Amino acid sequence: LGAAVGIAAPHVRNAAAAETIVWKVQTSWPAGVGLQTFKNWCGTIKEKTGGELEFRPFAAKEIVGDFELLDGVKNGVLEAMNSFTLYWVGKLPAAAFLSSYTLGLRHPHEWDMFFYAKDGLKAAREIFAKQGLHYVNRIHHGANIIHSKRPIRSFEDFKDLKLRVPGGMTAETSGAAGAKTTLLPGGEVFSALEKGTIDAADYTGPAVNWDLGFQQVTKYISMGPEGLMSIYQPVDLMDLVVNMNVWNSLPDKLKRFVDDEVQVYSSVHFGAIQKADMEAWGKFEKAGTEVNRLEPEDLEKFQRVAVPIWFKWANKDKDAARLFQKQLEIMENPSVGYVTPDMYQGMKIDL
Repeated sequence: LGAAVGIAAPHVRNAAAAETIVWKVQTSWPAGVGLQTFKNWCGTIKEKTGGELEFRPFAAKEIVGDFELLDGVKNGVLEAMNSFTLYWVGKLPAAAFLSSYTLGLRHPHEWDMFFYAKDGLKAAREIFAKQGLHYVNRIHHGANIIHSKRPIRSFEDFKDLKLRVPGGMTAETSGAAGAKTTLLPGGEVFSALEKGTIDAADYTGPAVNWDLGFQQVTKYISMGPEGLMSIYQPVDLMDLVVNMNVWNSLPDKLKRFVDDEVQVYSSVHFGAIQKADMEAWGKFEKAGTEVNRLEPEDLEKFQRVAVPIWFKWANKDKDAARLFQKQLEIMENPSVGYVTPDMYQGMKIDL
């Protein structure tokens, strides 16, 4: 990470520069290592730009509700947001293909193949531009796990499970497996588990979930088969999105700086999350939490229900279709090889 941090060199402030440009940036992180890493990064921007640009960080719900972030940035209440891209599938179906979905692209480098080898970043920017927003870039985070009050050891254990999910294909696939799904922002998961409104929650990784106290209200963690931390949300991407007028008013050199700096932040954020996650497992073990993994045959059962849902969501609009087409080409490519044509016989993408 040390090398990555050096990518975006500090600006030397122009003596004739105007006063500092200040952006209010709200994250979806309510607590823990995610929030602290975000705040620390925001705190470096003013110095790196020689005082030309400043990011004022806000935690989840500090200015607007978590699911109101998109409108908050569009309407100028905030200049920018650092959210979980998946939150916007209700307003923007294509967002379903800009972050994790069940058994889709399963590792961070595969998402980078999509963004940088298949023009996914260009497509994402075009899609958000229609909303009056500039999608700067993806921010790597990690896989999500399920905390539950009863053990989930197989596909069949999802039947009648009252499960919190973030929406989109993850919700539909869990529903197809028999779960009764509920859509909740991250900040409301603990209280829903505590009250028994839900039996289980799919939410981020062990470190943040430990800081949120999930070990106090659940006894079990469920993960994917060995080698795959999660099948439901294997790479839960975040992003930095800016109000388009705010972005357009930024000098070109600061646009280049923000472009580069989001890559720096993605590396720092991903590394901090992984380090904390690896250290958190011991805490859950000491707390008596039982960790279960699904079996490879469960993965096959989920694949059967997931694939038709991929195509259903791809055909919600042309933007979703073109994103999924790029991802399907990656998943079918021998470099990845998750998907073969027989898996989607009779299904088509309406481009």
